[in-house]
Amino acid sequence: MKQRIKKSTQQSLVSIALLASSAAAHAAEDIAEALAGGKTTTNVQLRYENVTNPGNAAPKKAEAMTARLRLGYETGTFNGLSAMVEAESVKEFGYNNYDSKGAGQTANGYAVVADPEATEINQAYLNYSSVPASMSVKWGRQRIILDNARFIGNVGWRQNEQTFDALTVVNASLPDTKITAGYITNVNRIFSDNAAAGNGGVLATTGFAGNHKMRSPIMNVSYKGFDFAELVGYGYLLNYDPSTAFTANSADTYGLRLNGKTAVDENKLLYTAEFARQFHGSNNPTKYQANYIFLEGGIDMNSAIFKLGYEVMGADSSAITKASGAATTKSFSTPLATLHAFDGWADLFLVTPTQGLKDIYVSANTALAGIKLGAVYHEFSADKSTATIGKYGSEWDVVATKAINKTYTIGTKYATYLTKNTAIAANTDKFWLWGEVKF
Repeated sequence: MKQRIKKSTQQSLVSIALLASSAAAHAAEDIAEALAGGKTTTNVQLRYENVTNPGNAAPKKAEAMTARLRLGYETGTFNGLSAMVEAESVKEFGYNNYDSKGAGQTANGYAVVADPEATEINQAYLNYSSVPASMSVKWGRQRIILDNARFIGNVGWRQNEQTFDALTVVNASLPDTKITAGYITNVNRIFSDNAAAGNGGVLATTGFAGNHKMRSPIMNVSYKGFDFAELVGYGYLLNYDPSTAFTANSADTYGLRLNGKTAVDENKLLYTAEFARQFHGSNNPTKYQANYIFLEGGIDMNSAIFKLGYEVMGADSSAITKASGAATTKSFSTPLATLHAFDGWADLFLVTPTQGLKDIYVSANTALAGIKLGAVYHEFSADKSTATIGKYGSEWDVVATKAINKTYTIGTKYATYLTKNTAIAANTDKFWLWGEVKF
């Protein structure tokens, strides 16, 4: 009897071992298949940029020809887990008479084209997606774009993309609702990882540092249950590490955004309204509160889209310097935004002026023979005017792009700014010509 039990036990153990071995083998095969069965991504862009300041002796006319190569690989999924890594390299070709604000760049008298040479890891993260796919968790260096990128974006216009070292969680388990929560520990900025203390040049100016360390929780909740619009509520609590010397941008921002469209006959009415309130962060040297207002209306006529917009980056003229208690003025800031997309393509208001910024604009977009065409006109002025600061200037922006197919795109763009106050910004013309390949 004991021998039969012993023999049966031995057989069971052997069976368990064989099953475990088989399961391990299958798991190993599944992991290998996930690693090898992923997809590659390639993006190449060659771009020429020209910057002039008509009527001004300085800075000198800048010309830049840069090429960007971006190579990525995303694995397949194993038990909901996947990984992604992407490298990026930016190089000069031919024209290099410009101030890149990159590592080792010294003041050379040329206008700025913020596309420094660099090679770095653009993204590298682990991702977990639940089944059904109602939740995903991503940890590592990643691209984050929320809403229209007015507050958090990837600065996709510049050759070196802005990415974030962060933990993000996206949950879509509730009907018509998407919740995005995250915690950012570092901003990998367009000036590259090489732009760090000790590399000389303009790097003593922390505004051009390649990394900004922070401890910043973010939250964005989108609801699409209404027929007429999407409603978004958000809170972005930016807390810059004192080592960045960038704590003037530490701020808590809370806002609501409504974005929608309604059919009228064969056309669509477009409308967006947004309001945000910004408060100084705990380590911000200035105590202030400022508002953000955005109103936009338009009509989509199928063959063309026309819009009228009004944006206010408010200023607090009752702000207080914490150290001295002295009165000052402090304006609303969005340091993590894709700033090129807002307030004119000449990029003269990447940093909000002290007196704030009002932007009234009209835009038109259409397509002709497969070429996408767009034009925008802006009028800029102060939110809090003074005896010497009121109207800033005006700007025309035009763009044309042609997608030859899913792989090849060419484009050209032009921006011209006419100043009404040289203390804010000088006359500026910018021209771009580019070609892009992606697969």
